[in-house]
Amino acid sequence: MATAKELFPAYQSGELPQKNGYIISTFYHASSTYTKYELISFDNVKDIYMADEGLTFQAEGRKIYVLVEPAGWPDSHTEPAYRPDAERIPYRYKELITHTTKRQDRVYVGREPVVSYANFTVLKPIGQDVSYVFYPGPDVRKNMMEYFRLSLWKQARVPQSDAREVVKIIDEVFEKIVLSGTEFR
Repeated sequence: MATAKELFPAYQSGELPQKNGYIISTFYHASSTYTKYELISFDNVKDIYMADEGLTFQAEGRKIYVLVEPAGWPDSHTEPAYRPDAERIPYRYKELITHTTKRQDRVYVGREPVVSYANFTVLKPIGQDVSYVFYPGPDVRKNMMEYFRLSLWKQARVPQSDAREVVKIIDEVFEKIVLSGTEFR
């Protein structure tokens, strides 16, 4: 069974995978169920170091973003790429797969990964935000999808049946971020 640990404590104790792995960061809005997720695959790690804003990886990285927007969100008319920093993901509506829940919440999943060939930074968690690193192993994909299902349902308050449907979408897009040479498809 693949394991997961909180990213920053794993870094502090020297337990990050030095070759490749996955990271899921979850950013919660302070007063609503508006939730942002970053699913990152990384490979060819040259260095990992702490910077002011977070943990910087000198590595190849691919990110897929997922956004949960509650019904009636005041900025729903604004493209996600042009929203305030805490609510922004780097996609326009036409670049997203949209799932509307029974409650009329919207869940957006990026169609294509955002690719970094040199480095990327994982922001330090603030408040309830969290980042997990998932280690290589035969069940890593299944475990990450289960993390998404539970987080969407319990923290982002997406109805359970809709959370399962969104996880299917995330799992399909996931194929696009598996980097060559990784051992955990």
